[in-house]
Amino acid sequence: MDFNLSEEQELVRDTFARFSDEQIAPQAGKLDEAHQFPMELFRKLGDLGFFAMRYPEEVGGVGADLQTFCLGLTEIARGSLSVAGCSAMQSLMGTKLLEMLGNQDIRERLLKPALRGEKIGAICMTEPNAGSDLGSIATTAKKTENGYLLNGQKSWVTSAPVADFFTVFAKAGDEKKLTIFLVEKNFEGISVGRSIEKMGVWALPTSEVTFVECFVPDSHRLSEEGDGEGHLRKLLAEIRIITGAMAIGTAQAALAEAVRYAGERQQFGKPINRFQAVQIRLAEMATDLEAAIHLVQYAAWLHDNDRPHHQESAMAKLFASESAATVCEKAARVLASYGYAMEYPVQRYLRDIRFTLIGGGTSDILKLIIAKGLSI
Repeated sequence: MDFNLSEEQELVRDTFARFSDEQIAPQAGKLDEAHQFPMELFRKLGDLGFFAMRYPEEVGGVGADLQTFCLGLTEIARGSLSVAGCSAMQSLMGTKLLEMLGNQDIRERLLKPALRGEKIGAICMTEPNAGSDLGSIATTAKKTENGYLLNGQKSWVTSAPVADFFTVFAKAGDEKKLTIFLVEKNFEGISVGRSIEKMGVWALPTSEVTFVECFVPDSHRLSEEGDGEGHLRKLLAEIRIITGAMAIGTAQAALAEAVRYAGERQQFGKPINRFQAVQIRLAEMATDLEAAIHLVQYAAWLHDNDRPHHQESAMAKLFASESAATVCEKAARVLASYGYAMEYPVQRYLRDIRFTLIGGGTSDILKLIIAKGLSI
């Protein structure tokens, strides 16, 4: 694997690093406190072409590889994990199935505008009693004339209050296996419910979505009946890798804040970065972060070169999210009482980073996947 970045990759990294420093980071705290979807920043990211990076030219994309995308996403997460979360949703989970499975009308009317940031997509998979266990999904799709009737409740739907369309996993057909449907927000029978109050990523709204006799035309059944889980599995490795990239960005922000504070805070007549205990903590943070960067980029490189990476993507997400959580915790310890104060951003990093421990598969699930790859 070549760790040297291409000119294109450096350009992408630098573009989104500058955007993050100049436009995301200065607003991150206020957006968070207002529990406000970052619509203005979201539209600007669409104008910059971020949502279209991973898509082919025929749908308005630029065909960038996953390594390049992760470089940009990490920089966005460095400014705000909430902004990175809605950007990742729009760039992959909320739109990819439309590109993979949608007809020409869906691509023209929904996908292309979404890649420009003009429409917002979401995915409805998790339910109150179905998380990692997809077999427990209870939402059903009953065949009727010219379409299906959807009934069920989804939870933890990212961007739901502002979404224009939803890709929905439901059980259909005689064998009641998962099928993917596209539901537009103006369809009768769909309702966005209460927002779920979360510990972190406050600027990333998460809600329940309910379907009651929601009619979905045949043209909006994206997968063949029973093929939904197979299509989802094609995305899981990429979801895990980009979740690791987001974790890295947040940890980078936490480390930078800890280094800055340690150089300014005076105790016993000198900056606290002159004390070995603080130096050791900062060194541990930097080392864990560097290892996470290499592991995520390696998994992305395997993906881009069509090499097996199912296990490596699980390792990358596991290590990056757990290490990032540790980095944020240590950053709070460097700041001591100020790490607990709302006026400093470290408390936000500490709250937000737990989002990455869940999205893309919990750490325990990932460990089971890795163990299975060892033939245990």
